[in-house]
Amino acid sequence: MATVVRKRDWADVSFNIAIYAFIAFVCFVTLYPFYYIIVVSLSETGPVMKNEVFFWPKGFNLAAYKTVLNYDGIALAYFNTILYTVAGTLISLLFTALAAYPLSCREWKMRGPATIFLAITLWFSGGLIPFYLVVRNMGLLDTRIGILLYGAVSTFYVIIMRTYFSSLPTELKESAKIDGASELRILFQIIVPLSKPVFAALGLYYAIGKWNSFFWESIFLNNEKLMPMQVILMRIIRNSAFDKEMKQALLLDSGVLPLTIQYAAIIVTSLPIILIYPYLQKHFVKGVMIGVIKS
Repeated sequence: MATVVRKRDWADVSFNIAIYAFIAFVCFVTLYPFYYIIVVSLSETGPVMKNEVFFWPKGFNLAAYKTVLNYDGIALAYFNTILYTVAGTLISLLFTALAAYPLSCREWKMRGPATIFLAITLWFSGGLIPFYLVVRNMGLLDTRIGILLYGAVSTFYVIIMRTYFSSLPTELKESAKIDGASELRILFQIIVPLSKPVFAALGLYYAIGKWNSFFWESIFLNNEKLMPMQVILMRIIRNSAFDKEMKQALLLDSGVLPLTIQYAAIIVTSLPIILIYPYLQKHFVKGVMIGVIKS
């Protein structure tokens, strides 16, 4: 009997070791590319050119970061990114709530057709060229308001918020209507204060998406003063569309490799959201659970 127990214990230990080894391998494969970017961006030019940098920085050189941070467009691009993220997230939450609230009202006769109409957009879209023409005809090209409005509402997030609103007690709305409250007053003074978890979760989803967005911004914007940081990062990686100062900094005789400048720009761009994410992870978990609530 003791022999059987020992075999089972050894099997459990072996299984746990295998699981932990697999998790460690996955973590290494996931984190090493980002770690490698940091190591290369901090290393001297010589070891980087000779491909001698793998796990530890060779020397210590902040010239790439100085080049990126001294670029005239970086500060303004950071301001634009923060503006688009903060203001865009607030606008998105407002529009999402205004769309989700009527869909959560069971007494609304058009609730079913409206939900189907919205759900269709999850699978079908107008396409790149029609979307661009709509934005152009509305006079929103090369404007900050155009960037704030073009992706203001996500149908998927509307459905999540509608599901949460539907889970709230209907007696609250009924009692408010008896007291003479309008639908907007019920939404903003009763529903919204009770829906902080869903607003926190969806606000984070919206903010992450807007911080990382660059595709539509690169299409809708031609004015360099309106560009977000992600567009500048894309251009740095492609080594294109720089002013004379940046072009000179990319030359080898300046002591800074184009590769290290690119890696430094990636770190400068992604570091803020990476530092914030661990503190916001619990809200992402809540956001996943919110979608499970039945209406």
